[in-house]
Amino acid sequence: MSQLATVSSFVAGAPPGELADVIADIKALTVDSPNLVSQLGPAFEKYNEEQFATVKLPGSSQHVIVSSHNSLGDGRYYDVESSSSFAFDHSTQKASAVQSYVLESSQSDLIKSLLKSLGTHSKEHYPNASYGVYPIERDSKIAILVVANKYSPNNFWNGRWRSLYIYSPSSSQLEGSLKVDVHYYEDGNVRLLTTKPVSVSVSSGSASTIMREISVAEKKYQEEVNKGFNSLSEGAFKGLRRQLPITRQKIEWDKIAGYRLGQDIGGGSSKR
Repeated sequence: MSQLATVSSFVAGAPPGELADVIADIKALTVDSPNLVSQLGPAFEKYNEEQFATVKLPGSSQHVIVSSHNSLGDGRYYDVESSSSFAFDHSTQKASAVQSYVLESSQSDLIKSLLKSLGTHSKEHYPNASYGVYPIERDSKIAILVVANKYSPNNFWNGRWRSLYIYSPSSSQLEGSLKVDVHYYEDGNVRLLTTKPVSVSVSSGSASTIMREISVAEKKYQEEVNKGFNSLSEGAFKGLRRQLPITRQKIEWDKIAGYRLGQDIGGGSSKR
């Protein structure tokens, strides 16, 4: 594997909210190849599009999504709700050159209805969520995206929720995936990566019916993730810890201040 391919894999594996840290580490590790980072444009683009990177447009307080589903090519993307297109720098994750954009789609009424319902759904269930609805595959299908980020670097953890649904009006089929990515790195390095595929038949093509199926799928997945956490806590994680100290005796914590190492805990005599 080439050095560029190796470093590109570092970018692909960057945890939520930590791309800048990964880039800084890459620069520190490749001081002998100062031009290497400038060659990572394709890796940055792939990462941002797959992670549904969000960016605040100049002059706006709302974050919009960057993905392959709303790409116009040449580093430009569009947002249906704000009726705008913008240039996006994948290395700095900054937007610029905002222009007016008019959606041209035979599905525009459904897309706008879905945006309204999706906005309500996102605000009810996710903190700091961004969402988007876009016509894809020559206007034959609709992509529905939700991304919610929560970063807490002072507490050594960051997390991201991603929902992607592809709705086909011709078959009334809703397919996609739900993904959770959480990184905890205080005195260690633990990462949770989960994916849940979704495939349901929608009884009608209305926005309310589609959103009802989305709500059911996401509620079920959240319950499964919570159940998984409990199982890990009581199972695998608990198995990593000793049930008893090496002496095979429980420590009487209320008397811990009075213990003398060796004599009282170990049962032997301590040297004076």
